[in-house]
Parts: sequence; C-alpha cells; structure tokens
Amino acid sequence: MPNIHPKTTPLYQTSVFTFDDLNELELYFEQPGQSYMYTRYGNPNTDELAQEVNKLESGGGAVVTSSGMSAILAAVLAVCKAGDHVLCAEDIYGGSSTLLAQELTRVGIEVTFVPTAHIYTLENYVQPNTRLLLAETMSNPLLQVLDITRLAQETQQQSIKLVIDNTFATPVITKPLALGADMVIHSVTKYLSGHSDVTAGVVVCKGQEDLQRVQRVMMVYGLNLSPFEAWLAARGLKTLRLRMKQHSNNALDIARYLQQHPKVEKVWYPGLEEHPQHELAKQQGQGLFGGMLSFRIKDDTEAVNRFMQALPSIPFAPSLAGVNTSISYPLGTSHRALSPDQQQNMGITVGVIRFSVGIEEPEELIAELETALAAV
Repeated sequence: MPNIHPKTTPLYQTSVFTFDDLNELELYFEQPGQSYMYTRYGNPNTDELAQEVNKLESGGGAVVTSSGMSAILAAVLAVCKAGDHVLCAEDIYGGSSTLLAQELTRVGIEVTFVPTAHIYTLENYVQPNTRLLLAETMSNPLLQVLDITRLAQETQQQSIKLVIDNTFATPVITKPLALGADMVIHSVTKYLSGHSDVTAGVVVCKGQEDLQRVQRVMMVYGLNLSPFEAWLAARGLKTLRLRMKQHSNNALDIARYLQQHPKVEKVWYPGLEEHPQHELAKQQGQGLFGGMLSFRIKDDTEAVNRFMQALPSIPFAPSLAGVNTSISYPLGTSHRALSPDQQQNMGITVGVIRFSVGIEEPEELIAELETALAAV
C-alpha cells in the first residue's frame, strides 16, 4: 500500500482492532495509548476529538462520551460512590437536576441544591461526605453567570471538587480550568459540534487522577462515543471560533431588539448592561456573551403558541446551539421534570421562551421576530 498522508483524520468505523500475535497484545497493555483494541476502550476518532477539546480548554486530558448527560454521569461517578454527597447549583439544566435527584439518589448518592444567593458561601451545605459541586458557567435557561474564580476559591476552601458545565459559554468565551475548576463538561451536541447532527459529550480534567477515573467509568459503564459521531464533531469543532463570534454578535443584536419591544416583558442576556452579572460576564468572557438568550412574553399559553406558529421559518426544537436559529420552551421541555415550585423559584414561567441564536444575518432574524411578536 502506498504511503498515505490524509490532511483530515479518516473515519475508523470499526468496533475492534486486530493484533498480529500475543507479543503485540502484551505491548497494548504495557504501553497504553500506542495502539487500539476495542472501540469502547478507545478509537482514533474519539481520541482526536478529546485531544482537540482538551487543547481548547487547556486541560490535563479529556474523555469523550456518548452524550452531554453521560459526560455529567461520568464526572460525578469518577468522584462519588454510594454514601457520598453532591452539591448542585439550583439554577441548572433540568436534565442535570433530574439525573442527580431522581437517578443517582437511587444508588445512594445524596444531593443538595444550592440557591444562587448562597452559591459562594457553602459552609451550611457542605457535609463530611460532600465530594463536589456541579454548576454551569451560564445557567440554562435564564443565563445567570457564575464567577468561576470565586466559586473555585470557595470549593477549595471546603475541600470539594468543582465541576463546571461550560456548554453555553464554550472555551472560546470562558476556560473554567484556568479559573480554578477541577473538571469541565460539555454537551458536544451543542456548540462544539455546532450543526445539530451529533449527540456527544466530553469531560475535561485538570488532574491525572480524575482523568483516569473518568476514563475508567466511560469504559466500564459503556458510555463511549461512536467513531462517526466523533468524526463529525471534530469536523464541526474546526469552525468553533468563527461560529461563536457570529452567535455572540447576533445574540446581542437580538437581545437589544427584544429589550425595546412592547410585547416583551423581560430579556435575559449577559451582554445587556442591565444584566446583573454583565461586568463579570464581560471580563470572564473576553467581551463575548454567547449565543443563548431567553425572553418572556405574557404568561399565556395561547400567546406563546401564536408566537411560535407565526414564525416564518425559525423552528421550535428542544435543543440549542446549531448554526440555524431555533426556539425552545423550558417549561415544557428542558425543565419539565421539575416541580411547579422549583420552576417558579427559578423564574421559569409560562411566557418564558429560550432563543438559540444562529449564524444567519441578524436582520433576517429580527424581521422574523417582528412578524411573530405581532401575533402575540
């Protein structure tokens, strides 16, 4: 076979790799990372994706997983066992809170949710068996921005690990490991891949001990990512910087438009000067504020329906961060499993709409919103 030097990594769509003999098999175990045996353990495509995300996050190593949820699971199980206690920011993605409160409690891991007002003073929440705090750089769906440096100082003082979900911000905007976090997780499905055609996750670790534990959990629990999904995600990752700048610029234009519209009661976007963490977001995000925003029209289901139905082309989709703009409805999708009290405490009411701003021309998006809001 001729010497082949592809510019892009080929797709290794195989479940198993072969050995010439027993000597080669022993080398696999004696020199980890030099060859491959079984795709659940490792694959060139998943390794490429892990290495590229790790480079972006300036980490000590990364492990890719089958979804953002399996990334959260791997990070928690890498640190916790039955009888341990986990803290979680109250203002967080509904799937994360469901995993912790409804599933991990079944295997003996205790969970306590920390209100935003107390997130930097954890002494009343930390127990002798507390192992970590899970929080988001920018919260889903109401875009509260956490001071990662301050949070890291508090978790270090309490001798617990800090795990940050950096999905909304991406490493283009914020690098939590550099600010003191121990692990960073992403739903690669969202911005890192960017084209709404991949389901994947990643855990990036600062320390080697955590990395080895996450790797072990991924392998043993079967949380691995398929080669094709990894290949697609690595392909999408190449345009992340360009996309995030356009997402951010568009979102700021949209937020300013919505802010002055008489049918819109409130807008949540860190790029607005009125946002309570605007200065923090500006400093921590290097002047970019991301592509996600939420806004509230009147708390009436039919008004929300009329808005959605009147959008000429923007789809209603229960996900986010694609190159094409979409809207979502937290009360009925991402935060559906929460109790009415939890939803109310978080401010997720009937009229709240989450807006994932794509990379189209902002004038086109504003024209669509103008049409839809006229129907409210």
